[in-house]
Parts: sequence; structure tokens; C-alpha cells
Amino acid sequence: MRDGAVATVVLDRAEGMNALTTAAKEQLLAALTGVAADDAVRCVVLTGTGRAFCVGQDLREHAEVLAAGDVDALWRTVPEHYNPLALTLATMPKPVVAAVNGVAAGAGASLAMACDLRLVARGAGFNLAFTAIGLSADTGSTFWLQRLVGAGRALDLLLRPRTVRAQEALEIGLATEVVADEELPERAAAVAAGLAEGPTLAYAAVRRAVLFSATHDLPASLEHEAGLMASTGSTRDHADAVRSFLAKEKPVFHAR
Repeated sequence: MRDGAVATVVLDRAEGMNALTTAAKEQLLAALTGVAADDAVRCVVLTGTGRAFCVGQDLREHAEVLAAGDVDALWRTVPEHYNPLALTLATMPKPVVAAVNGVAAGAGASLAMACDLRLVARGAGFNLAFTAIGLSADTGSTFWLQRLVGAGRALDLLLRPRTVRAQEALEIGLATEVVADEELPERAAAVAAGLAEGPTLAYAAVRRAVLFSATHDLPASLEHEAGLMASTGSTRDHADAVRSFLAKEKPVFHAR
């Protein structure tokens, strides 16, 4: 769904709480890959329908594969689907906003955490449900969660899964903003529209810098920042913004 430079990707299996079947994962990855590569899209919103944002893996499908005894097929989904989904969300060259309309559990919570901002409906919540069914964690949850809430709290939420309601999620850093349920679509659209009017190339560089610095030491991070400053400094957006600043005008960014 497109509205100007904003693309909204909707998880639309409301009857199954947007659980991820193989087909749903493939469709989601195709949609995200498409908007990531589309230069006309300057901000992406990821949201769900019905009572859930996404409850992660579809356990009915999972149980069927378990019963069939095809262990290789069972776990190929992590490198083939979940890992690419997390990487696509985290590395596309434009901001991504999660509009968390309902419960986000397991890989669904991970997908929301891979986004830049999480606007959370007041009635929504997060549950890192992996160990509740005897599994480790995937889709980048161990990477994102500790960076958002700290290592100690991340371990608590992963080892003792429970639903973290919207207000608590805001207080611990898991949510960016809490919004009344009925206002979430309008608020997400407004935030995304504002980002879509901003310096897309600079946003992309900042996303890369934060991701790089999360796993590198200070000298390497400084060097990486210097390269990104040089590249964004040579853009038309930068030159126009400086001129606008000196003229006391509002800059207009063209992602060039």
C-alpha cells in the first residue's frame, strides 16, 4: 500500500493472528525487498491486522512438519526466511516504522525490534515466547533486545517469557511511543510522512552507522562515520540544506 513516498506493508492473516506460515514469510520478504529497492519509497511502515501485530511462527504448520519428521525442512526456515527478513528490515536504505497494533510475540516481536521506531497501541504488547516452547531465539531478537532494554532485562524476558504491555514497553525502551489503539494508523502515517520528507540519504547512513558501531570498537566506528560523513556531504541534499539554513528557510530534501 502506497501513500506518496510512504509504503505500508501489512501482515494480513488476522484470523491466524498474523502467524507466519512459509507462504506468509515468502510474501513478506518479497514485499519488504520490493519497497527496499524502490527509490520512490522513502519510509516504510510495517503493521498487522486484527488483534495481533504478528505472533511469530505458525505453530500449526510447524507441528505438521515436526510430525512428518523432516528436521532439515523444519529449521531451514531460519536461514531462508527469518534471517533475510531481519536483515532486510535493518539494512534497507530508508527508515522503517513498526506500527504495533496488537501482540507481537516470538519472531513477530523480533520483526518489530528490527525497525527504527516502534509506535505501540495502548492495548498491544510484546512477548519473547521462544523458550516457552523449548526453543532458542531467532530473527535477531538476541541482537536487538539487549540493545534496547539492556542485557540483564533481555535475559529475563527471554528466559521467563511474559507479555510486556505497552506502557511498560515504553518505560524500558522497547517502545518508542504509545498511542491510543484507534489513533495508531493515523499517528503512524504522520510519523512516516515526516520521515519521508526528510534527508533519506542521511537517514540511510545513520542506520548503517548505528548497526556498524553496535559490533565494532571506537576507532573502527570513527573511521566508518568519517566515510559516511564524506558520502553524505557530497549530496545535493546537504548542499541545499546548508543554503536553506543560511537563508533561514525550511530545507527540501530530494534523496539526491
